[in-house]
Amino acid sequence: MTTGAHCDLCDLSLAYCPHGQPRPQRVVEPEPAPKSKPRKSTSSTTRRASAATTPVVATRTAPRRWTPPEELAVAVVVVLTEAGGELSNADALAALEEMLGDRLTEGDREKSPTGELRWHLAARKARQSLIADGRMVKSKPGTWTLA
Repeated sequence: MTTGAHCDLCDLSLAYCPHGQPRPQRVVEPEPAPKSKPRKSTSSTTRRASAATTPVVATRTAPRRWTPPEELAVAVVVVLTEAGGELSNADALAALEEMLGDRLTEGDREKSPTGELRWHLAARKARQSLIADGRMVKSKPGTWTLA
């Protein structure tokens, strides 16, 4: 490829010729560590006093305003199984509403900020989790299909 002090391809001096030269290695510099905020020191008496006055957080006892997607996932599978494994989006939601009926709360029937009924949104999220779990598949747009 090269003869003498010049390259046959570009007629440059071998010291400046890009042909046949090893590629320069890229140097990656490590990112600097994030700076932590300085901690305020507290005396042991302050810590003991605040621990004694901190209220104990109880578990949630209030009823839910709307049904979570995890609870609707079971109903989605039941509805699709009864329908032979496949339903259109509208038919699936209608069958779910018929099946759940009085179990839907007042909050479920409210509209979300996007304008969709909250339980419809929860049902779609349940469908997405079932697809992620492999129990449903995305076959055609607007169709809910069991795997």
